[in-house]
Amino acid sequence: MIRRLTRRRLLTTAAAAAGGAGAVGLAGRFGLIPPDHHGLYGAGETLTYASQRLLTSGGSRAREFDRADISPVAPVNGPAPTTEEYVRLLDGQFADWRLAVDGLVARPAALSLDGIRGLPSHSQITLQACEEGWSFIAEWTGARLASVLELVGAAPQARYVFFFTFDGWFESIDMADALHPQTLLAYGMNGEDLPRHHGAPARLKVPRQLGYKNLKYLTRMTVTDTVAGVGRGLGGGAAEAGYSWYAGI
Repeated sequence: MIRRLTRRRLLTTAAAAAGGAGAVGLAGRFGLIPPDHHGLYGAGETLTYASQRLLTSGGSRAREFDRADISPVAPVNGPAPTTEEYVRLLDGQFADWRLAVDGLVARPAALSLDGIRGLPSHSQITLQACEEGWSFIAEWTGARLASVLELVGAAPQARYVFFFTFDGWFESIDMADALHPQTLLAYGMNGEDLPRHHGAPARLKVPRQLGYKNLKYLTRMTVTDTVAGVGRGLGGGAAEAGYSWYAGI
């Protein structure tokens, strides 16, 4: 049987051929070691992350589409939370919802939906690609995450931003994606308020990464210089479940 040559397998093989330890050491000199750099695929994860960061360092952007390209159906992956707190906030149209922002920030905050809407608004029509093979194009409206980080005064030594959700999930992105102009805290979809099953009241949109990094139902974000002490120290729930921490596309 012919084994499917995935990007991970190709890079892992290349690392072994070229001396994986040396490649990882070189990436480390430039601060390009991902949280999931250990284990069998560690060298491949490092080469993937380091090479994409170097290739996209010139400000590359995810493709943006026209309104005519918006998908007629936007698949939903998983139901909305049913916790008492989320249902209460939903019933109140999220008037009492607050996004806690803490960690390495000068001004910790609890941002309301109106507070986030009060920041400069941006819209973009981008593809959400799922690692399971499905995708859709939608228009997302929200505040740039960079604007939120500026508002709270993220520290210069910050390296990651963690996001936590009402349904118990968590993920992190590095500062290169956090400060990218296409990374949004989205509160609108296709000209309407963000629908419940697509993450109301606000979700993370990182169009340069696969769908599982685009967390829904946000409740808290933490700015940090390390992934240690959060879960198993792999940078997110997806990595703990066997996916790559860096999901760049």
